[in-house]
Amino acid sequence: MTVVTDTMPAWRQHRYGEVGTVAREEAPVPAPGRGEVLLRVQATGLNNADIRVMRGEPLLVRAAFGLRRPRRPIRGMDVAGTVVALGEAVTAVAVGDRVVAELPGGGGLAPYAVAPASRLVPVAAGLDPERAAALPIAGGTAWQALELGRVASGHRVLVIGASGGVGTFSVQLARLRGADVWALCGERNRELVADLGASRTFDYRVVAPAGLPAGSFDVVIDIAGTAPLRDLQRLVHEGGTVVMVSGEGGRLLGPIGRLLRAALLSIGSKRPVRMLAAAAKPDVLRELVALTADGRLRPVIERTFGFDEADAALAHVAAGHTVGKVVVRAP
Repeated sequence: MTVVTDTMPAWRQHRYGEVGTVAREEAPVPAPGRGEVLLRVQATGLNNADIRVMRGEPLLVRAAFGLRRPRRPIRGMDVAGTVVALGEAVTAVAVGDRVVAELPGGGGLAPYAVAPASRLVPVAAGLDPERAAALPIAGGTAWQALELGRVASGHRVLVIGASGGVGTFSVQLARLRGADVWALCGERNRELVADLGASRTFDYRVVAPAGLPAGSFDVVIDIAGTAPLRDLQRLVHEGGTVVMVSGEGGRLLGPIGRLLRAALLSIGSKRPVRMLAAAAKPDVLRELVALTADGRLRPVIERTFGFDEADAALAHVAAGHTVGKVVVRAP
């Protein structure tokens, strides 16, 4: 395959802020460096992480993504596409391979993107790009949360925030491990979450975590990040674990304060609260791709946007309350 253009349309931003700072512009087609490949993007999955980078909040994230503006100006971290060019020393993939990857920092809202070859995972022939692009961050975070909680067959697991991207994957993956899953979500999403495998669902506006029976769970997966930590601790029995996937916090440090409180509460406790630091793990993504390809895992895609609507897609995710995932098709 040959790239026949030097420039491309891309959704870029030159300063941190809301969706209005992201605009469609002409940009140069990137060239892969050593250990990298150039992808022809087919679909891009959007995540809350993209919104945090877009806003540069909490301010702590700017240390990693750029102090004054995003170091990578094109948003979109989760991409599915086809390899069209190889950088130096790349031997594990070939031009024409269909792959999925989590890009470091962004680059996906464009027809072409550079990706580290080490992050690429092959996509099975029967798996469409939209479902593949929904997997990396949300599915990987859910997998790692269950690993941190050591979820196993026979466990009872509570998922708080079960209808979002991470939540819908957490429910399914916990059920695949043989766990009995309870879930908190919005009333309109209870039927969906039950269909994904939750044996009991509750409207979070009516039933707070404090209203559930104490000591009833082996693991609590807290994705919403708003419940008092002591309320979460009381839900697990001795030896159980609370896994914090996210947390509310201030504009400067974000969930760091909540993390410190969790660490203090966990000192000497038989009900520890552990903070997940999710990372890109191609081996995990490979498992997610296999489960999705054979029908055991179902990415929930609320809406697929066209490339010209990428700003509307970002606005939809930024508004919160997305059910499952939002995906943007490449031009």
